[in-house]
Amino acid sequence: MSQPSPAPLAGAQQEVAELLSDLIRIDTTNTGDTATSAGERKAAEWVAGKLDEVGISSVIHESEPGRANLVARIEGTHRDRPALLVHGHLDVVPADPSEWSVHPFSGEERDGYVWGRGAVDMKDMDAMTLAVVRDWSRTGVKPDRDIVLAFVADEEAGGRKGAHFMVDEHPDLFEGCTEAISEVGGFSITVRDDLRLYLVQTAEKGLAWMRLTAQGKPGHGSFVHDDNAVTRLAHAVARIGSARLPTVLTPPMRQFLDAVSDAYGIEIDPDSPEEALARLGSISRMIGAALRNTVSPTMLEAGYKANVIPGSASATIDGRFLYGQEEAFESQLAELIGEGVRREWIVQDQAVETTFDGPLVDLMVEALKAEDDGARPVPFTMSGGTDAKSFETLGMRCFGFSPLKLPADLDFASLFHGIDERIAVDSLHFGIRVLDRFLRKA
Repeated sequence: MSQPSPAPLAGAQQEVAELLSDLIRIDTTNTGDTATSAGERKAAEWVAGKLDEVGISSVIHESEPGRANLVARIEGTHRDRPALLVHGHLDVVPADPSEWSVHPFSGEERDGYVWGRGAVDMKDMDAMTLAVVRDWSRTGVKPDRDIVLAFVADEEAGGRKGAHFMVDEHPDLFEGCTEAISEVGGFSITVRDDLRLYLVQTAEKGLAWMRLTAQGKPGHGSFVHDDNAVTRLAHAVARIGSARLPTVLTPPMRQFLDAVSDAYGIEIDPDSPEEALARLGSISRMIGAALRNTVSPTMLEAGYKANVIPGSASATIDGRFLYGQEEAFESQLAELIGEGVRREWIVQDQAVETTFDGPLVDLMVEALKAEDDGARPVPFTMSGGTDAKSFETLGMRCFGFSPLKLPADLDFASLFHGIDERIAVDSLHFGIRVLDRFLRKA
């Protein structure tokens, strides 16, 4: 039977939805270009104000004007213990209001959900963290060890102006941190009424955003050209877009598939696990992408007039590689690109992986099970990337642990960077209770 939370947390649960709504209303769109991005300084100052209201001091450092990063430290009762980092990003991807049921920066609360860009990626975790530490400060609670809070910029464009900047220029603010938690982990998949898998992120794929450029001989569009940059690039893009790279089962995904096999009572073919993963519903797209290296064309650019063959053509590719697979990925990429196409990196960053064990993981499991009798925590690899790539370089073990008990019928995966992004208020309340249990002891 679920145990009551160690404290009422009335204040935290009462204000978390409002905090999230207010934060969503600060448009922190990150276009990848500082000139057209917005709101990160305003959001960081808003967070600073919410912390200051309850006596928690913080510092803000900018990598560029407006690209603001906030750090605060909450002292624990055992200062001799290593510190724990809780980090979240304040920026969001763009959203087109014409595509949404509500304005994406309205923070509207309706039908039991808070709606808006960032509701699941990742202002929900930002708001839950703020609500918990504000409640602690009001009620005199101290965690067992120091908790360092980081609310950073630019995660959605690779983190160079956010977490990477802070790690490179202000590593002293993270002194003593040996472990970290952040987004995309701790959420539930309902198997049946009495069983939910909670996916804790212990690994994430490496990031390889690149630009491909093909050169050719420019000329009149009415002529026959054997040296056409658009054609050469199109062949490479077609090969990349249709590629299905080999399945590679990393340790966390083997553990995850074992858990799925046991929970659903099915056999899973390790050479072709996608059929079994279909049982997981929409989340199977996210999980399936963590079983192999991936490359996806995302942007094309060529030409300036209908009757002129251009001298160059370019494409943007989103590549992701598994931990330990970077060399294999390079070989796969070279074969797909072929000859006559130049590659340059836009963003390149490491894959990260740790093990699903140790006292911190034990506390995650304990906190989830205390709030949900049917919880079964399992590790997984995230197909995307987070600021863990930066903080791992300081020697931290990094986990995705933003606990949410989700409605069984919610298409959670589609909400990441999706239309009508939203999070259930009940899920936020669950997350508050789990984070409180976890962070007190962690």
